[in-house]
Amino acid sequence: MHRHPEQGLALPATQAAVLRALDGLPVRITTGTSLGSVVAVLDGVRPGPTVLLRGDMDALPIMERTGLAFASENPGTMHACGHDTHVAMLASAARVLAGRRDALNGQVVFMFQPGEEGHHGAEQMLAEGLLKHANNPIERALALHITANVRTGALATRPGPMMASSDSFTVLVTGKGGHGALPHRSIDPVPPAAEMVGALQTMISRRVAATEPVVLTVGRITAGTTTNVIPETAELAGTIRALSEPVRQLLHEELRRVCEHVGAAHGCRVDVRINTGYAVTVNDETVGQHVLQLADDVLGAGHAELMDTPMMGAEDFGYVLQRVPGALAFLGACPPGVDPDEAAPNHSDQVVFDESAMEHGVAFYAAFALDALR
Repeated sequence: MHRHPEQGLALPATQAAVLRALDGLPVRITTGTSLGSVVAVLDGVRPGPTVLLRGDMDALPIMERTGLAFASENPGTMHACGHDTHVAMLASAARVLAGRRDALNGQVVFMFQPGEEGHHGAEQMLAEGLLKHANNPIERALALHITANVRTGALATRPGPMMASSDSFTVLVTGKGGHGALPHRSIDPVPPAAEMVGALQTMISRRVAATEPVVLTVGRITAGTTTNVIPETAELAGTIRALSEPVRQLLHEELRRVCEHVGAAHGCRVDVRINTGYAVTVNDETVGQHVLQLADDVLGAGHAELMDTPMMGAEDFGYVLQRVPGALAFLGACPPGVDPDEAAPNHSDQVVFDESAMEHGVAFYAAFALDALR
């Protein structure tokens, strides 16, 4: 365990690794208490605005099957979303920018964030005062996310909605159990549960405008224990995604209405529970356009890729973007000789990233800050 020199307290391994990477740099460091975050502030030689750069650092509960010499040493845990590369790139950018302090008119806030994989880490860092560490308000923010499904070194992003909201739901359908040979003496919860799966998809096509991208996936159906028993309950669980807050709220309302009324038609009680997840990640229009231009300027012509559509995955950097103009961008790291469309995606147990892309990420983090603070 690493001990913070100012606090004298033992810190989690992730914090300790980040602190070692920042050791010796002229930065002011604050460690979080809720999830083990690290915030480092680099002061330029002259006053000016503030820029925030984020790198998240979660692993996932996946058994790695890449066969790499440096595969995870912890069984059942894998950096399957590349967050280890994010930390390495951000720490390296901090070192580059520390060596260019004379070119900085303002401050850079380095946000090392745990808890992105479903634990609302960005929200918790905001609650702990993330935006108050600098002397001046943060005027621009950037997060890079590595992906094997974009060619190495390219930077893909778009102004406006970038990634979807993500909420989960469970629907418990309660009937009356009984003998499988005597269904008329029971209230079978399985048929209404099955009917809800189709009714929810019909709800999407009939209650949401065709121009609004949404996803509703039932990922789990649970009912019964054997072949000749009508169970007391059946349960559905899944995820709902949207690209605007009004549509997100409509999905919540319609999901409840459809499930409760289908259940009522079969004489069942229905309990719908919606667990609110991440909000829509919306890139600032101006910063999003600027990131694309800067990518071509810094990484070379043709390295910027304007995404035609948002991704329906979710990201909690959206909470920062609700407070600060900024952008999230994908950094391509497709393995050599592999078609990006065929490469194992993030969250796969076989995903591999071309590490040469990290040079592009470090350069772009540093360029984004230098451009804003010259």
